[in-house]
Amino acid sequence: MPNFSKRSTEDEMMDDFSLGAEVIDPIMDELEVVNKLLGGYTVFFDAFKRIGIKDGMTISDWGCGGGDSLRVIAKWARKRNLRISLVGVDATASAVEYARTKASLYPEISFIHADVLSGELKPGQFDVVISSLFSHHFQDEAWINLVAKMAECGTKAVVINDLHRHWFAYHSIGVLTKVFSRSEMVKHDSKVSVLRSFRREELEAMLLKAGLKNYSIRWMWAFRWQVIIYK
Repeated sequence: MPNFSKRSTEDEMMDDFSLGAEVIDPIMDELEVVNKLLGGYTVFFDAFKRIGIKDGMTISDWGCGGGDSLRVIAKWARKRNLRISLVGVDATASAVEYARTKASLYPEISFIHADVLSGELKPGQFDVVISSLFSHHFQDEAWINLVAKMAECGTKAVVINDLHRHWFAYHSIGVLTKVFSRSEMVKHDSKVSVLRSFRREELEAMLLKAGLKNYSIRWMWAFRWQVIIYK
C-alpha cells in the first residue's frame, strides 16, 4: 500500500529531458486528453478572474510540456478579445518542438527551451507565471527555490495548479489511465505524480520558507490545488 503520509521522492520517467519525439509526442497527446477529462484548465480560468488579466499582459507557463494549457488559454483570451502574450518554458527539447508545432495557428504563443531555474529567465520578465502539474516534480527545497523564482519573475501573480496527495486520487488515476492510456510511462508517472504531490499544510510550510505571505490556497476538482501568489 502506498504511503500517503509524506511526499514520495520516487522519480518519474518523464523527468528524463533527453526523451525523443517518438516517446514524447504520443504521451503529450494522452496527457491533453486526461487534462480535459479532469477539468485541469478550470484552475487557471478561476485564478485569472481573481487576478484580473488585462490587455498587454504576458503569461508564462513553466514546465509547459506539450503546450496544451497555453493553447486553451489562448482560445479563452480570444473569446474575450484579450490581447495577451503567452510564453511556454520547458527543459525537454522534444516537448518544446511538439508544442511549437501544435501552436502554429497561435502567433500569440512562443516558447523558450530552458531549465526554469537557469539564468535564462529574468526577474520581472513576465506579468503572470503559471505551472500545471509541474511543481510536484521538485523535492521540498527545490520546490521552495522554484516558487521563489516564479514570484521573482512574475510582476503581478503566480498560479500553481497541482495535485492533492490523496488515496482516492491515486486509485482513480490508476483506473483512468488503465482505460485511456496505451503508454506504460503515463500509467506509471500518473500514480507517482499523486504520491509526489501535496497536502495543504505542506504547501503552507514551504511558501513560508520561500518568504511568501500574500497567497491563497484553494482545493478544486479533481483533487487539484490552486495556489495564487499575489505580488
